[in-house]
Amino acid sequence: MLAQKLYFCCPYNYRKVKMTYTKVILKPHKDEPVLRRHPWIFSGAIASIEGKSEEGEIVEVFSYKGTYLATGYLCDGSIAVKLISFQQCKVDVDFWTAKLTDAYTLRKHLGLTDNPHTNCYRLVSSEGDGLPGLVIDFYAGTAVIQTHSVGIHDAKPQIVEALKNLYGSTLLAVYDKSADAMARQTSLDDLQDAYLWGNSGRVVAKENARSFVVDWEHGQKTGFFLDQRDNRSLLTNFVQGKRVLNTFCYTGGFSVYALTAGAAHVDSVDCSQQALDILGENLTKNSIKADKHTSHCVDAKMFLRDMDEQYDVIILDPPAFAKNLKCTHNALNGYKHLNAMALKKIKKGGVLFTFSCSQAVGRPLFSSAITNAAIETGRNIRVLYHLSQAADHPTSIYHPEGLYLKGLVVYVE
Repeated sequence: MLAQKLYFCCPYNYRKVKMTYTKVILKPHKDEPVLRRHPWIFSGAIASIEGKSEEGEIVEVFSYKGTYLATGYLCDGSIAVKLISFQQCKVDVDFWTAKLTDAYTLRKHLGLTDNPHTNCYRLVSSEGDGLPGLVIDFYAGTAVIQTHSVGIHDAKPQIVEALKNLYGSTLLAVYDKSADAMARQTSLDDLQDAYLWGNSGRVVAKENARSFVVDWEHGQKTGFFLDQRDNRSLLTNFVQGKRVLNTFCYTGGFSVYALTAGAAHVDSVDCSQQALDILGENLTKNSIKADKHTSHCVDAKMFLRDMDEQYDVIILDPPAFAKNLKCTHNALNGYKHLNAMALKKIKKGGVLFTFSCSQAVGRPLFSSAITNAAIETGRNIRVLYHLSQAADHPTSIYHPEGLYLKGLVVYVE
């Protein structure tokens, strides 16, 4: 294990874990979702709270008859409790080590932990790994943490210790990339992203033998979109000798895969020059000739509207259009409009990879938006694949809401 000092920056004020926990008592007949292992308890299901009721407080949940049901932490808002265990336990370093070890075991089964061609993967995917509010991505020795709740925020010292227990000397650093998410989703708004242990700086990670610069300090999310790994691999079947347009390209994941698979030329479009600069580094890291690629720092929708070039393959991977259910209608219109612009310009016999990462937009609604776009443009399309997030972003069968990434590969006649 690395002999480095564990330290935490001044913005973090952690509460000590208690030996006994606040009790949450549910109303009669409100225990069924918990018995079915859904990880959320809504405020309307709670009869009483016995003990401290601060946001982030660790609690034990009981039925109205006094039967223990689960352990979790309190949240503000309509989701009042998020559950992290359905067995009575002490939430300490041993608990977190066991949870992370279980998550690691799954990634090992997926062939991601000892893979000479891939050294980056998602270790913890929130509810999908039984830990609502926690995301951990692993990049070539650095673990990047995102917390989305006060309860998980308070557990960071224990989570760091658990990561050290799990990875030993192979763990180089732990970086906390939570400030933005915490400000949007919790009452804590004065946090700063920072290294919690070690200091590795950005790294060059491998994914399916391709190299990518990952900058978690300044990039989006944890620095790279690992959830598209399998979809990037699928793209390579369609691009040899083709002209490819990658919109909302970020640091060029799809672009690099296309070019290393023999694409004739790729145009990459993103409104962030910083992301395009890293894309340029990625092209160099993968020995891609400069004349095979062009970057465009412009709004993707404007590029689609104004372009004359008809592409053989187009990738549409926009940011979430709907952050909640109230925005669903506008989001569907947005997906329809975006896909209609692409369908108007793509070549006959072209292939469109189109995605939505809006959790509030389900698969049927997303498909209907693409259908409406096809009807509006008069193009006949056939669906070749229904896509989702990679397997290291699992979805709990008890929490179907975790299936956030939807995608279609369509053939355009």
